[in-house]
Amino acid sequence: MEIYLLGTRMFMIMEVDDSFSFEAKARADRGNPKVREWEELMWKFQKPLAQAKPGEKWLLMERIFTLEK
Repeated sequence: MEIYLLGTRMFMIMEVDDSFSFEAKARADRGNPKVREWEELMWKFQKPLAQAKPGEKWLLMERIFTLEK
C-alpha cells in the first residue's frame, strides 16, 4: 500500500491479489478500533469530494494511464 499527499488531496494505491474484497476490508476496518481511531483522526484533515456520499471518503478512481514494463 502507498499513500500520497499533495496539498489537501491524498490518494492510496493498494496492491492486492484476486481474493481481495473491498466489502470484506470495510467489515474488518469497522471491527478494528485502531483503524476507526485513524479514520476519525483523518476526517479532521480530509475533505470529501463533491461526488462522495455522506460519510464517504475513499472513492474508486478510474485509471486513465498505465505504463507497464
